Amino acid sequence: MNTNTLKKATLNDIEILQFIGRKTFYETFITGNTEDDMKKYLDERFSTEKLTNELNEKDSEFYVAFDNETVIGYLKTNTGKAQTEAQNENALEVERIYVAKEYHGKKVGQLFYDKALEIAISINAPYLWLGVWEENPRAINFYKKNGFEEFDKHIFKLGNDEQTDIMMKKNLSFQ
Repeated sequence: MNTNTLKKATLNDIEILQFIGRKTFYETFITGNTEDDMKKYLDERFSTEKLTNELNEKDSEFYVAFDNETVIGYLKTNTGKAQTEAQNENALEVERIYVAKEYHGKKVGQLFYDKALEIAISINAPYLWLGVWEENPRAINFYKKNGFEEFDKHIFKLGNDEQTDIMMKKNLSFQ
């Protein structure tokens, strides 16, 4: 029986976001990256100050998934000027979908994607978009399965390493 639930994160959830953010990012990207680059990225991106600013951003939302009481992943979306790159202000960016490794293949990513799609439809977004590391075929295939298409590339900096992200988009004009 699927007991996974989603909760919109608030400032009270910073420690939960720090824990699951660090865990899932490390699990996903340690292969192919150095410990030093990983440490630098995790220390900067999951600091209390950085997460407080992100949670206070009116055009960003975080959702945390739980399996009963166990935190298993999170989603971050952005609209307007909170988007990490200039896009249509009405578009919805799926900035992060991360799931604990032991929950891969258990539909948690789909739960997050469905939530992002629900948000996009509720705000009449013309499209969803995201960036995904070119060396993450599991994620690329997940997004393609959900109707995303490649439209550009950009550089993502992890520590001191510049990496290429594939930018993907799903138009919602036919929803």
